[in-house]
Amino acid sequence: MTSQIAKKSNPLPPGVYCPVISLYKATPRQEVDLEASYKYFTYLVRGGLTGLVLAGTTAEAVLLSAEERVDLTKVARNAVTDLGLPDYPLVAGISGQSTNESIRFADAAAAAGANFGLLLPPSYWSKAVTKEVILGFYREVADASPIPVVVYNYPGVTNGIDLDSDVLAELAQHPNIVGVKLTCGNIGKMTRLTADFHPQQFAVLGGASDYLIPSLIGGGSGCITGVANIYPKSVSKLYALYQEGKVAEAVKLQGLVAHGEKACKLGIATTKYGSAYFAGPLAGVNDKKAFWPRKPYAPINQTMQSWVVNSMGILEMTESGLPDRQIP
Repeated sequence: MTSQIAKKSNPLPPGVYCPVISLYKATPRQEVDLEASYKYFTYLVRGGLTGLVLAGTTAEAVLLSAEERVDLTKVARNAVTDLGLPDYPLVAGISGQSTNESIRFADAAAAAGANFGLLLPPSYWSKAVTKEVILGFYREVADASPIPVVVYNYPGVTNGIDLDSDVLAELAQHPNIVGVKLTCGNIGKMTRLTADFHPQQFAVLGGASDYLIPSLIGGGSGCITGVANIYPKSVSKLYALYQEGKVAEAVKLQGLVAHGEKACKLGIATTKYGSAYFAGPLAGVNDKKAFWPRKPYAPINQTMQSWVVNSMGILEMTESGLPDRQIP
Protein backbone atom coordinates (compact mmCIF):
# COMPACT_ATOMS: atom_id res chain seq x y z
CA MET A 1 0.00 0.00 0.00
CA THR A 2 2.53 2.58 -1.20
CA SER A 3 1.55 6.22 -0.84
CA GLN A 4 1.10 8.30 -3.95
CA ILE A 5 2.02 11.62 -2.30
CA ALA A 6 4.67 13.72 -3.99
CA LYS A 7 8.28 13.56 -2.90
CA LYS A 8 9.16 16.36 -0.53
CA SER A 9 10.96 19.32 -2.07
CA ASN A 10 13.58 19.23 0.70
CA PRO A 11 13.70 15.67 2.04
CA LEU A 12 15.74 14.68 5.09
CA PRO A 13 18.97 13.02 3.89
CA PRO A 14 19.29 9.40 5.04
CA GLY A 15 22.09 8.37 7.36
CA VAL A 16 23.37 8.77 10.90
CA TYR A 17 22.75 11.92 12.91
CA CYS A 18 24.17 12.89 16.28
CA PRO A 19 22.00 14.68 18.86
CA VAL A 20 24.87 16.76 20.20
CA ILE A 21 25.35 17.25 23.93
CA SER A 22 25.61 20.77 25.35
CA LEU A 23 28.92 21.85 26.86
CA TYR A 24 29.09 24.36 29.71
CA LYS A 25 31.65 26.56 31.35
CA ALA A 26 32.85 25.48 34.80
CA THR A 27 31.14 28.41 36.51
CA PRO A 28 28.31 28.59 39.05
CA ARG A 29 25.84 29.54 36.30
CA GLN A 30 27.17 26.99 33.78
CA GLU A 31 26.97 29.28 30.76
CA VAL A 32 27.09 27.47 27.39
CA ASP A 33 30.70 27.15 26.23
CA LEU A 34 30.55 28.13 22.57
CA GLU A 35 34.28 27.73 22.01
CA ALA A 36 34.22 24.16 23.29
CA SER A 37 31.05 23.52 21.30
CA TYR A 38 32.76 24.63 18.08
CA LYS A 39 35.56 22.12 18.71
CA TYR A 40 33.10 19.37 19.48
CA PHE A 41 30.97 20.02 16.40
CA THR A 42 34.12 19.86 14.28
CA TYR A 43 35.17 16.57 15.86
CA LEU A 44 31.77 15.00 15.19
CA VAL A 45 31.58 16.11 11.57
CA ARG A 46 35.08 14.78 10.92
CA GLY A 47 33.76 11.47 12.24
CA GLY A 48 31.66 11.01 9.12
CA LEU A 49 28.17 11.70 10.45
CA THR A 50 25.40 12.66 8.03
CA GLY A 51 24.21 15.56 10.17
CA LEU A 52 23.99 17.10 13.63
CA VAL A 53 20.92 17.60 15.79
CA LEU A 54 21.05 20.68 18.03
CA ALA A 55 18.91 21.57 21.04
CA GLY A 56 17.38 18.13 21.28
CA THR A 57 16.77 15.95 24.31
CA THR A 58 20.44 14.93 24.62
CA ALA A 59 21.37 18.62 24.48
CA GLU A 60 19.18 19.25 27.54
CA ALA A 61 17.00 21.53 25.41
CA VAL A 62 14.53 22.18 28.21
CA LEU A 63 17.42 23.69 30.19
CA LEU A 64 18.54 26.00 27.37
CA SER A 65 17.26 29.50 26.77
CA ALA A 66 15.95 30.55 23.37
CA GLU A 67 19.11 32.62 22.89
CA GLU A 68 21.37 29.69 23.75
CA ARG A 69 19.63 27.48 21.20
CA VAL A 70 20.24 30.10 18.52
CA ASP A 71 23.87 30.59 19.55
CA LEU A 72 24.58 26.85 19.33
CA THR A 73 23.02 26.61 15.88
CA LYS A 74 25.05 29.57 14.64
CA VAL A 75 28.27 28.07 16.00
CA ALA A 76 27.49 24.71 14.39
CA ARG A 77 26.87 26.38 11.03
CA ASN A 78 30.16 28.27 11.37
CA ALA A 79 31.99 25.05 12.23
CA VAL A 80 30.74 23.09 9.22
CA THR A 81 31.30 26.04 6.90
CA ASP A 82 34.87 26.36 8.14
CA LEU A 83 35.32 22.66 7.31
CA GLY A 84 34.28 23.39 3.74
CA LEU A 85 30.82 21.86 4.16
CA PRO A 86 28.48 24.88 4.04
CA ASP A 87 25.43 22.75 3.11
CA TYR A 88 25.95 20.18 5.87
CA PRO A 89 22.56 19.17 7.39
CA LEU A 90 21.73 20.74 10.75
CA VAL A 91 18.52 19.76 12.53
CA ALA A 92 17.46 22.08 15.35
CA GLY A 93 15.03 21.30 18.14
CA ILE A 94 11.99 23.57 17.82
CA SER A 95 9.79 21.96 20.46
CA GLY A 96 7.57 24.27 22.45
CA GLN A 97 4.45 23.65 24.49
CA SER A 98 2.39 25.99 22.32
CA THR A 99 1.98 26.36 18.58
CA ASN A 100 3.11 29.97 18.87
CA GLU A 101 6.31 29.10 20.73
CA SER A 102 7.20 26.29 18.34
CA ILE A 103 6.79 28.58 15.33
CA ARG A 104 9.03 31.16 16.98
CA PHE A 105 11.65 28.47 17.62
CA ALA A 106 11.38 27.39 13.96
CA ASP A 107 11.85 30.95 12.72
CA ALA A 108 14.87 31.45 14.98
CA ALA A 109 16.43 28.12 14.01
CA ALA A 110 16.12 28.89 10.31
CA ALA A 111 17.66 32.33 10.76
CA ALA A 112 20.56 30.76 12.69
CA GLY A 113 21.34 28.29 9.90
CA ALA A 114 19.32 25.15 10.59
CA ASN A 115 18.02 23.10 7.66
CA PHE A 116 15.31 21.17 9.53
CA GLY A 117 13.32 21.45 12.76
CA LEU A 118 12.74 18.56 15.19
CA LEU A 119 9.38 18.83 16.94
CA LEU A 120 7.92 16.95 19.93
CA PRO A 121 4.16 16.97 20.48
CA PRO A 122 2.80 19.27 23.22
CA SER A 123 2.52 17.35 26.48
CA TYR A 124 2.19 19.54 29.57
CA TRP A 125 -1.55 18.85 29.89
CA SER A 126 -1.29 15.37 28.43
CA LYS A 127 -4.95 14.43 28.96
CA ALA A 128 -5.96 17.34 26.73
CA VAL A 129 -3.67 16.22 23.90
CA THR A 130 -6.16 14.49 21.61
CA LYS A 131 -5.55 13.24 18.10
CA GLU A 132 -7.13 16.42 16.76
CA VAL A 133 -4.82 18.57 18.92
CA ILE A 134 -1.75 16.68 17.68
CA LEU A 135 -2.71 16.91 14.02
CA GLY A 136 -3.61 20.58 14.28
CA PHE A 137 -0.42 21.41 16.17
CA TYR A 138 1.94 19.81 13.66
CA ARG A 139 0.08 21.10 10.63
CA GLU A 140 -0.01 24.69 11.87
CA VAL A 141 3.67 24.68 12.82
CA ALA A 142 4.60 23.09 9.47
CA ASP A 143 2.47 25.62 7.59
CA ALA A 144 4.36 28.50 9.20
CA SER A 145 7.85 27.01 9.50
CA PRO A 146 10.48 28.25 7.03
CA ILE A 147 12.28 24.90 7.38
CA PRO A 148 10.94 21.36 6.99
CA VAL A 149 9.67 19.68 10.14
CA VAL A 150 10.73 16.27 11.49
CA VAL A 151 8.24 14.77 13.94
CA TYR A 152 9.82 13.59 17.19
CA ASN A 153 8.12 10.72 19.03
CA TYR A 154 9.58 10.15 22.49
CA PRO A 155 6.95 9.10 25.06
CA GLY A 156 9.57 9.16 27.83
CA VAL A 157 9.75 12.96 27.78
CA THR A 158 6.17 13.77 26.74
CA ASN A 159 4.11 12.38 29.64
CA GLY A 160 3.63 9.12 27.77
CA ILE A 161 2.18 10.63 24.59
CA ASP A 162 2.99 8.12 21.86
CA LEU A 163 2.17 8.94 18.25
CA ASP A 164 0.90 5.83 16.47
CA SER A 165 1.55 4.94 12.84
CA ASP A 166 -1.90 6.13 11.72
CA VAL A 167 -1.32 9.63 13.11
CA LEU A 168 2.18 9.73 11.65
CA ALA A 169 0.86 8.61 8.26
CA GLU A 170 -1.60 11.51 8.32
CA LEU A 171 1.16 13.96 9.20
CA ALA A 172 3.31 12.56 6.38
CA GLN A 173 0.81 13.97 3.90
CA HIS A 174 1.88 17.52 4.77
CA PRO A 175 4.36 18.93 2.21
CA ASN A 176 6.57 20.47 4.93
CA ILE A 177 6.67 17.45 7.27
CA VAL A 178 9.53 15.30 5.98
CA GLY A 179 10.10 12.54 8.52
CA VAL A 180 9.97 11.17 12.03
CA LYS A 181 12.43 10.20 14.73
CA LEU A 182 11.10 7.15 16.59
CA THR A 183 12.70 7.16 20.03
CA CYS A 184 9.83 4.92 21.07
CA GLY A 185 11.88 2.12 19.48
CA ASN A 186 8.81 0.52 17.91
CA ILE A 187 10.04 -1.49 14.92
CA GLY A 188 6.48 -2.44 13.96
CA LYS A 189 5.56 1.22 13.72
CA MET A 190 8.65 1.83 11.61
CA THR A 191 7.93 -0.96 9.14
CA ARG A 192 4.30 0.07 8.74
CA LEU A 193 5.45 3.56 7.79
CA THR A 194 8.28 2.43 5.51
CA ALA A 195 5.86 0.08 3.74
CA ASP A 196 3.73 3.09 2.84
CA PHE A 197 6.28 5.87 2.25
CA HIS A 198 9.48 6.25 0.29
CA PRO A 199 12.19 8.07 2.30
CA GLN A 200 11.88 11.10 0.01
CA GLN A 201 8.19 11.23 0.88
CA PHE A 202 8.61 10.66 4.62
CA ALA A 203 11.87 9.50 6.21
CA VAL A 204 11.66 7.17 9.20
CA LEU A 205 14.65 7.16 11.57
CA GLY A 206 15.27 5.24 14.77
CA GLY A 207 16.10 7.09 17.94
CA ALA A 208 19.07 4.85 18.70
CA SER A 209 21.71 2.86 16.83
CA ASP A 210 21.50 -0.40 18.79
CA TYR A 211 18.86 -1.55 16.29
CA LEU A 212 20.17 0.29 13.22
CA ILE A 213 20.60 -2.80 11.04
CA PRO A 214 17.13 -4.19 11.85
CA SER A 215 15.65 -0.78 11.08
CA LEU A 216 17.52 -0.51 7.77
CA ILE A 217 16.35 -3.99 6.80
CA GLY A 218 12.84 -2.78 7.55
CA GLY A 219 13.25 0.18 5.23
CA GLY A 220 14.32 2.83 7.74
CA SER A 221 16.39 5.82 6.67
CA GLY A 222 18.96 5.72 9.48
CA CYS A 223 19.08 6.90 13.06
CA ILE A 224 19.61 9.78 15.44
CA THR A 225 21.77 8.31 18.19
CA GLY A 226 23.35 9.62 21.37
CA VAL A 227 26.32 7.25 21.24
CA ALA A 228 27.49 9.13 18.13
CA ASN A 229 28.70 11.78 20.59
CA ILE A 230 31.35 9.25 21.66
CA TYR A 231 31.87 7.07 18.60
CA PRO A 232 30.82 8.96 15.44
CA LYS A 233 33.04 6.94 13.13
CA SER A 234 31.83 3.56 14.37
CA VAL A 235 28.14 4.34 13.92
CA SER A 236 28.78 5.95 10.54
CA LYS A 237 30.75 2.85 9.52
CA LEU A 238 27.88 0.61 10.61
CA TYR A 239 25.49 2.47 8.31
CA ALA A 240 28.02 2.44 5.45
CA LEU A 241 28.65 -1.31 5.70
CA TYR A 242 24.99 -2.09 5.28
CA GLN A 243 24.63 0.32 2.36
CA GLU A 244 27.63 -1.36 0.70
CA GLY A 245 25.98 -4.78 1.03
CA LYS A 246 28.52 -6.02 3.59
CA VAL A 247 25.82 -7.45 5.80
CA ALA A 248 27.93 -9.95 7.76
CA GLU A 249 30.41 -7.23 8.73
CA ALA A 250 27.56 -4.90 9.59
CA VAL A 251 25.91 -7.47 11.84
CA LYS A 252 29.18 -8.01 13.70
CA LEU A 253 29.69 -4.29 14.23
CA GLN A 254 26.02 -3.89 15.21
CA GLY A 255 26.62 -6.09 18.23
CA LEU A 256 29.51 -3.92 19.38
CA VAL A 257 27.53 -0.73 18.84
CA ALA A 258 24.61 -2.13 20.82
CA HIS A 259 26.89 -2.92 23.76
CA GLY A 260 28.60 0.47 23.48
CA GLU A 261 25.28 2.29 23.46
CA LYS A 262 23.92 0.51 26.53
CA ALA A 263 25.16 3.20 28.91
CA CYS A 264 23.39 5.92 26.94
CA LYS A 265 20.07 4.28 27.82
CA LEU A 266 20.53 5.34 31.43
CA GLY A 267 20.31 9.03 30.67
CA ILE A 268 22.12 12.17 29.71
CA ALA A 269 24.60 12.08 32.62
CA THR A 270 26.04 8.72 31.53
CA THR A 271 26.18 9.83 27.89
CA LYS A 272 27.99 13.01 28.87
CA TYR A 273 30.50 11.19 31.06
CA GLY A 274 31.30 8.77 28.24
CA SER A 275 31.70 11.74 25.91
CA ALA A 276 34.07 13.44 28.35
CA TYR A 277 36.17 10.32 28.87
CA PHE A 278 36.46 8.97 25.33
CA ALA A 279 35.77 11.87 22.98
CA GLY A 280 36.62 15.04 24.87
CA PRO A 281 40.40 14.73 24.55
CA LEU A 282 40.10 13.87 20.84
CA ALA A 283 37.96 16.96 20.29
CA GLY A 284 40.32 19.20 22.26
CA VAL A 285 37.85 19.67 25.14
CA ASN A 286 39.75 18.45 28.18
CA ASP A 287 37.82 19.96 31.09
CA LYS A 288 35.49 17.19 32.26
CA LYS A 289 33.29 19.74 34.02
CA ALA A 290 32.33 21.03 30.58
CA PHE A 291 30.44 17.76 30.19
CA TRP A 292 28.55 17.88 33.47
CA PRO A 293 24.75 18.05 33.18
CA ARG A 294 23.25 21.45 33.82
CA LYS A 295 22.10 22.02 37.38
CA PRO A 296 20.06 20.94 39.21
CA TYR A 297 21.02 17.64 37.58
CA ALA A 298 24.20 15.96 38.80
CA PRO A 299 27.09 14.08 37.21
CA ILE A 300 27.34 10.35 37.87
CA ASN A 301 29.28 8.95 40.82
CA GLN A 302 32.60 7.08 40.66
CA THR A 303 31.02 3.64 40.71
CA MET A 304 28.86 4.52 37.73
CA GLN A 305 31.83 6.19 36.00
CA SER A 306 33.77 2.92 36.09
CA TRP A 307 30.78 1.03 34.73
CA VAL A 308 30.35 3.51 31.87
CA VAL A 309 34.03 3.25 30.89
CA ASN A 310 33.88 -0.55 30.91
CA SER A 311 30.61 -0.62 29.01
CA MET A 312 31.49 1.92 26.34
CA GLY A 313 35.11 0.85 26.06
CA ILE A 314 34.11 -2.09 23.87
CA LEU A 315 34.08 0.25 20.87
CA GLU A 316 37.22 2.25 21.62
CA MET A 317 39.59 0.17 19.50
CA THR A 318 37.16 0.03 16.58
CA GLU A 319 36.74 3.80 16.63
CA SER A 320 40.46 4.50 16.79
CA GLY A 321 41.08 2.28 13.76
CA LEU A 322 38.68 4.14 11.48
CA PRO A 323 39.71 7.12 9.32
CA ASP A 324 38.25 10.61 9.52
CA ARG A 325 35.86 11.88 6.88
CA GLN A 326 37.53 12.91 3.65
CA ILE A 327 36.84 16.64 3.34
CA PRO A 328 37.63 18.35 0.02
